[in-house]
This record gives sequence, C-alpha cells and structure tokens, in this order.
Amino acid sequence: MDHITQTRTQKPPWLKRSLPKGAECQAVRKLLRKNSLHTVCEEALCPNIWECFSKSTATFLIMGSLCTRGCRFCAMSRGKPAPLDMGEPARVAGAVRQLGLDYVVVTSVTRDDLPDGGASFFYDTITKIREDVPGARVEVLIPDFQGDTEALASVVRAHPDVLNHNIETVPRLYPAARPDSSYSRSLALLERVKKVAPEIPVKSGIMLGLGETSKEIRQTLRDLVDAGCDILTMGQYLQPSKENLAVERFVHPDEFDELRVAALEMGFSGVVSGPLVRSSYHAGELYKTVV
Repeated sequence: MDHITQTRTQKPPWLKRSLPKGAECQAVRKLLRKNSLHTVCEEALCPNIWECFSKSTATFLIMGSLCTRGCRFCAMSRGKPAPLDMGEPARVAGAVRQLGLDYVVVTSVTRDDLPDGGASFFYDTITKIREDVPGARVEVLIPDFQGDTEALASVVRAHPDVLNHNIETVPRLYPAARPDSSYSRSLALLERVKKVAPEIPVKSGIMLGLGETSKEIRQTLRDLVDAGCDILTMGQYLQPSKENLAVERFVHPDEFDELRVAALEMGFSGVVSGPLVRSSYHAGELYKTVV
C-alpha cells in the first residue's frame, strides 16, 4: 500500500492532538513534586503526558534524572548522577497508593556508574510497591545493565508482572542512535529473561522514523520474536531538541496498522502500534491481552 510521505520538518496532522483538561493533571504533578519523584512522562517529553496525568497515572523514573549514556534520540539529560536516594522506593509506593493505581510502570535512567547498574534498586522498588499496595501489577522498563546477568537476575527475582527492555531501533542505526549500547546485548537480555523466567511476559519497543527500511523493521521484529518477546510497542520518533537526531520521515498511521498485523502474524501475543505510542502507553490494557 502507498503511504503519504511527510517531510521531516512538517509535522503531519495525525501527530497533533488536543490536551485534556482537568484537576487530575495538576493533582498528579503536585503529588510528584511533594514526594520529590520523577516521571519519564516529563523527563522524556512524552506526547501523551497530559492524557496519562488526567487519568491519574504516570511512569515512575527512579534513580534520578541524569543518565550516564548519551543516546542521540533521547531527551534525558546526561551527566554525573547523584548518589541513590534510598527513601525513593517507599515514596514511589506511597504515590502508587495515593493515586489508587492497580498497574504501575517503573523505569530508570541508565546508571552505568553503579556496580549493578541499579538492578537492586529496581528490586527494592518492586518489593516496596507490593508491600504497600497488595495486588498491584508492576511492569519494569530496564536498561541493559551492560550485559551483567547477575544484575538482571536480581530484577527477575522480584518477579515483575512484565519485564520490558526496548530494542529502540534496527541494528544498522545503533552507532548513530545508541552509540553506548549493543543490539545483540539487548536481544540477549530479552532471551535470557524468557529462558530463566518463562512465566514473565517479555516486552520491547521500537521507534520508527530514524531512516530504517521496511525490511530492517521486519527483521528486527523477527529477532525479537526469536528472543522470546511477547509484547511489542511501535511508535513514531519525535526529535526532542535540535541536539538530537532529526526525524527522517513521519510514518503514516496505515503503515503502523500494517506492521501491527505483521507482528501478530510473526507470533507476538500483544502489539500496540501507532504514531503516538510509547513504551508504557496503555500498558495495563496491553498486559491484559497476554495473561
């Protein structure tokens, strides 16, 4: 099927949306500020922030807001992170309780400065949420821990309800988009989780619009399925600043629909695909499709 091609400087109409209004948005922000908590919604300039905040939900960003890596697609600030705030897991759990969440997504900046990459902090946060909010489902979106299998095992021992690690893009674009990361290392992480804890749904995501070809996209999806990935998200890359990689093309919604069908045919159990889709967008609803 032929798709409309947009120039990379002209944002197409399907990426424009009205912002929801209401007291819920400000209430979430106030709660986060009061508890000195970060969200990836704010730090990564997520286009869905107000929709999620208006529904009293957010993706918690633990271990600070400074990342030790410099992925060229990401809005996160790079720098020397502060020491871990050991009270943060309890404050995240408190916010989950106050927001009345039954499905929680927890992610982090990459902390290569820590011996275990922050894996034990993920363990503590998952554990604390479960202690304070019994019955809550917890999804984690983790970094690669530099391939440290013991660090990964620490997170797996907490038995998150979903373990997510984003592949982000096709292997050819890794040197430009993720110079400090490895495509094969990310695949190996997903494969290891499925091997040691097959009962945990494995999730990953990919951005489109960085210059990848249709053939490369489909090969990456096959690689993910072969690694044991159950859940997939696909969304449009949007340039967060002039310092980040430029958008090479805006992918038409019809193409996202076609890729969703193709992914399901390849063997994914749950797929959400669309221009504004992000890793944790409607995560709770997607989880219900695979359990």
